[in-house]
Amino acid sequence: MAEGEKKVMVAVDDSECNRYAFEWFLENLLPSLSTQLYVFHVEPLDNISYAYAASLGAAPPQLIEALQDQQRKITKVLVDKIKEICTKRSITAEIITVRGEPKDAICEAVEKYQIELLVLGSHGRGALQRAFLGSVSNYCVHHAKCPVLVVKKPKQTSGAS
Repeated sequence: MAEGEKKVMVAVDDSECNRYAFEWFLENLLPSLSTQLYVFHVEPLDNISYAYAASLGAAPPQLIEALQDQQRKITKVLVDKIKEICTKRSITAEIITVRGEPKDAICEAVEKYQIELLVLGSHGRGALQRAFLGSVSNYCVHHAKCPVLVVKKPKQTSGAS
């Protein structure tokens, strides 16, 4: 790492809000920073957990295997897209993929890689949805051991004149 470079990690998933946050970071912050960029993706375990819960802990191995295979395919498409974006912009980034609970994995990676700025997207959920589904960005704001930038995608307004 060159002197003066900051370690920045952008957490991504296959959601529109996280794609927006990644693109926003590349357009608005990256040009003014000297950074070592990490792009971090977590393959969530939710689908597998839901399968176990729905089957009362007796999920057929074929179902678990199919869910894992599907998640690997989603991850490959996402990582390929990130690589394509970085190549087009002549950006060097270390792309890291892990499996686990996203909020925990992101905070652990911040410590492991000694990240100095974490960038994530906001899903823009209301209070009720956050209560039931949780909020990765909210968790990271409170638990990551570095500054956290949460990028919120602007709401689309109708073009009524």
